[in-house]
Amino acid sequence: MDLTEGVGESSSPPRSFGSVSNYDVRSDVYNRFIESGHEEAVSNPELFRELLDSHFNRLPASYGLDVNMDRIEDVLLHRKLLAMAKDPARRPVYHIRFLENLCTKTEGNGDQQFIGMAPFPRPACDIDDGAVPSQKRIRDCTIEFEPCSKLEDLNLDVRKSSKDMEEKYHPEDVSRRQEVSHVPIHEVIFSTVDKPKLLSQLSALLSDIELNIREAHVFSTTDGYSLDVFVVDGWPTEDTDDLYKAMEEAIARSEGSWSSSSHSHSSVGEAAAAQAKSGDWEIDRRLLKIGERIASGSCGDLYRGVYFGEDVAIKILRSEQLNGTQEEEFAQEVTILREVQHRNVVRFVGACTKFPHLCIVTEFMHGGSLYDYLHKNHNVLKLPQLLKFAIDVCKGMEYLHQNNIIHRDLKTANLLMDTQNVVKVADFGVARFQNQGGVMTAETGTYRWMAPEVINHQPYDQKADIFSFAIVLWELVTAKIPYDSMTPLQAALGVRQGLRPDLPHSAHPKLLDLMQRCWETVPDRRPSFSEITVELQTLLQESQEIMDAVNGN
Repeated sequence: MDLTEGVGESSSPPRSFGSVSNYDVRSDVYNRFIESGHEEAVSNPELFRELLDSHFNRLPASYGLDVNMDRIEDVLLHRKLLAMAKDPARRPVYHIRFLENLCTKTEGNGDQQFIGMAPFPRPACDIDDGAVPSQKRIRDCTIEFEPCSKLEDLNLDVRKSSKDMEEKYHPEDVSRRQEVSHVPIHEVIFSTVDKPKLLSQLSALLSDIELNIREAHVFSTTDGYSLDVFVVDGWPTEDTDDLYKAMEEAIARSEGSWSSSSHSHSSVGEAAAAQAKSGDWEIDRRLLKIGERIASGSCGDLYRGVYFGEDVAIKILRSEQLNGTQEEEFAQEVTILREVQHRNVVRFVGACTKFPHLCIVTEFMHGGSLYDYLHKNHNVLKLPQLLKFAIDVCKGMEYLHQNNIIHRDLKTANLLMDTQNVVKVADFGVARFQNQGGVMTAETGTYRWMAPEVINHQPYDQKADIFSFAIVLWELVTAKIPYDSMTPLQAALGVRQGLRPDLPHSAHPKLLDLMQRCWETVPDRRPSFSEITVELQTLLQESQEIMDAVNGN
């Protein structure tokens, strides 16, 4: 594989290898999915074949030749990663898994010689971790090369041949080998927007966390994205949790270089616009694997499910109970979700908009809601964690307000956590784009968190969300339900007359001051989310400095 990168060139220019004895890889992959009884393939063979063909058509012919037929599930994983890379807030998308332990013997001079793979069966990943089944990737020859950390070292065949000749003509060196050890081998897959020198950038990223590249497979799609697969060593354990954290930190350190990860031409943006117009987000409901029901509402139910190997949440509307208002809210929620892409806003996967099968599909948030975390699991937050949660909420809401979106139902039940305890704003059923006049009048939301101007049917704007955030912040501090001794209607009447939750005097004084400013009766006196974020970040830094001083750091 040619790994040379020239100035202005793609990291992996599309190549055509032609037909190999008329062997059609994609047909073999498709047939194996059918023979294995794969649910998505068997339920709708024609559509599944179309999706496979679309995936293979995006990639160069060399991709098909590189598919491991013992791991055809990788094709769906690659398709999923490329789809996730369309979200600018998530780039670069990456996936990490342990492959095998490599047996080594240490030579007398301290050098290592790799002598083969130690079999280590890998169980399929639990659906809760959001990954597709993780099975070992079997390679015939490429795993047995020495570690390398530079692109110049990737001439693997030369390195292997050199080592073979050394053993053949210097057998006395082999006899000096002594201690056997195991080297964990991992696979790291990246997907992002393609650009010149991308391979060098990814190589530097891996080197930053002291990973040695043993194998590299790089591909560019026809619509301007990349799929880059690396086999690496250098991570001391088989566990991938800490490796994921190290990767996230390394990407954060080089955030500036990723923020400019746009295609050198406008083709990607144009393609995205064309996809949006053509309904690229429209989902064929037959491809959704619907699981257990996890919540119910007045006009629909929320299910956990799977879509192309990704764990998702599926909100299904009961079409027989829909009225005009609910249909409008459904359409508005789809419209808003299509427009928002942010780390602290739940990610939109797609929707079914063909009556009567109406549903909205989003990423599944394994951590549950902040409401359950506080009130059902009875967690009491320490100040640093409380501030991190609050900052996540503020960042998500600040992004929405920058895009002229008012949530109108901000509460802990609509704030969801992922596996890393990152909080994301969810449920845009009553959210609205702010109209040109800048104010709205319809009463909507949940009474315990609702701003007085909304309760009074007065004109309101984004500052209504600030009031709701004040109640959320009070919940985070107290771990109590606001106005828990009142009915929702009693609470609403009290708020109209100036009632606010009792201040928790044990809380940090700056938090108490912030709460009171956020639930001011006069909306213009409330701060913006950008101002709140700065205050909370400053307080978080101060609290961490105090903790460091106490611990003697």
